[in-house]
Amino acid sequence: MNVELYVYDLSQVQRPEIATLSIDSMLIVMVLGACETGTSTTLFGKLSAHLEQMSLSFLGTQIDAVYHTALVFGGIEYFFGAGIQQTYPGATHHGRPMEMIPLGKTDLPLDIILEYLDSLKEIYTIESYDLFAHNCNNFTNDFSMFLLGKGIPNYITSLPQTVLNTPFGQMLKPQLDSAMQGMTQAPVAPAAIPSQQQPTGTFNGVLNGQSRMQSSQVNGVSGPPTGQVHQITSLKTLDKLLASARNSCAVIFFTSATCPPCKLVYPAYDELAAEAGDKAVLIKVDLSEAYEIGSKYQVRATPTFMSYLKGEKENEWVGASEGQLRGNVRMLLQMAHPPHPHTNLRLRTLQRRHKSVIYSKIPPLEKLVAKMGSQGSEPAVSALKDFICTREASGASDAPLPSLPTVTAFVVQSIETTSPDSLFPAIDLLRCALVDQRVSGYFASENSNSTVSRIFTTTNVLGEECPYSLRIVTLQLACNLFTSPILATQLLQDGELCWGLLQLVTSSLLDTAHPPVRVAAASLAFNIAAFNHLRRLEEKEDLLRESAQVELIASLLETLTNENESKDCVRGLLSAIGLLVYGAPRQGELIELCNALDAKGTVKGKKSFSDDLKDLIHEVEEVLG
Repeated sequence: MNVELYVYDLSQVQRPEIATLSIDSMLIVMVLGACETGTSTTLFGKLSAHLEQMSLSFLGTQIDAVYHTALVFGGIEYFFGAGIQQTYPGATHHGRPMEMIPLGKTDLPLDIILEYLDSLKEIYTIESYDLFAHNCNNFTNDFSMFLLGKGIPNYITSLPQTVLNTPFGQMLKPQLDSAMQGMTQAPVAPAAIPSQQQPTGTFNGVLNGQSRMQSSQVNGVSGPPTGQVHQITSLKTLDKLLASARNSCAVIFFTSATCPPCKLVYPAYDELAAEAGDKAVLIKVDLSEAYEIGSKYQVRATPTFMSYLKGEKENEWVGASEGQLRGNVRMLLQMAHPPHPHTNLRLRTLQRRHKSVIYSKIPPLEKLVAKMGSQGSEPAVSALKDFICTREASGASDAPLPSLPTVTAFVVQSIETTSPDSLFPAIDLLRCALVDQRVSGYFASENSNSTVSRIFTTTNVLGEECPYSLRIVTLQLACNLFTSPILATQLLQDGELCWGLLQLVTSSLLDTAHPPVRVAAASLAFNIAAFNHLRRLEEKEDLLRESAQVELIASLLETLTNENESKDCVRGLLSAIGLLVYGAPRQGELIELCNALDAKGTVKGKKSFSDDLKDLIHEVEEVLG
């Protein structure tokens, strides 16, 4: 998708309320981009015509325009005001853009982009808007770095600070913050709000006169849309849908336009399709239009229902009984997807969602930077340090992102030019920044996750020769990557990246000389297991391949057997083992390995280690059978 930067001159956007402000206040309002809504006033129009001269007189610097920016891609304009807002391009209350600048092209999938955008909503809230420190241009800059690996022009993002650097700007800041609050966060007109990114408003699975199956142009037997009824008339399409359900189940509802009883169960059938999601394929066939299908299946009455289990016909019934329909479909789902035995257990720890372990402690940054030597004076280091300090002191909303491409270039250069003994300060500085999900999310958009991969490779290649300081900050950095669900998904799904991650964990667990390294490695193993476990709780496919799970749990069991020093390490190991085993396929390689290694005996052997761990040990024993 092509991404454009829409740049507006807010000195041309006026509100009647501006007339109540003093002349000097109006100038600063224009400079800061506060006047983002409203209709024209003669007074304001005259002032904006003399913006350049007035700014030079009042501020001592020339202001050419008052910038508001937005990003446009996929036919939608995104900007920050009353939270993150969206509209049709050029339809905002900011008027017409003065410039439309092509920024580049992003190959990121739309669902990944929208997931990242959703994560930004925690930082770019209505309450967090600040005319000077947290405005539309900060949002556009952050979003652009994720999409394209570069921010927007600096002359735009630096404008508010330019004003604040003058005594006049500082003097009027409190007045403007108060006066302009209601004007900077105007809602988008309802008619300008785009429809959802995904097709909505379907009835019985029909979109613009055709089924979602047809509108998606699905070929072959894989990947039909889920959670909806497929209304079809083609025998070929029916065969494809049934083939796609050969490992699960399917239901065909034979109806006709002249069957009033059929219409009574339409809503229930739609609800069952939504309830089944990707576990079943629910199909509707109107026999008044699908003669070929009616002939093949020899349907003699409507409504008729036929159910299929694992590719074989399982049941057939006739009649418009909603209770019978719901009961039969739910029974079919139970047969196709029997609940895992672990769901019948009462496990307070293993049956809930878990937050990742994050290493958020900030060391004395001046001392850390001093350890970098001459590299500590690099602009990327100063920018990253300032970001971390501001975020720690004032929160994420008041901490604009530094140039992340510049930061990654510095990290890569450090890896290439710095000795292993001196590399850890640069990695630790990045570790501190990764607490912010905007930063970790950026690395999810980086081509081939090259920076993260290089960090893993550096430590893994050094092996036992890796300095303690470098290994432990690399483990802590890896834990902090899980602040971004997008990046965490990539870590577990990408074969090369996952291999590097597992090698980091397993090699670090073998470090018998340094308990803190083993604790950090156990924490990282926990993060991996917990993120994969979340998928099982949501009844989705594992992210972590079974072969990777087998390798990880073998290492965890070996370390657990030998760990006699750290309670935190044992807790992390037990939790990771339990989360990997919970909900695992009963006939899979993971359970087979656990049985072969007597995992239950290993876990049971830790009962005397600490009374605090007895409940957790009991739960892990339960899932191990």
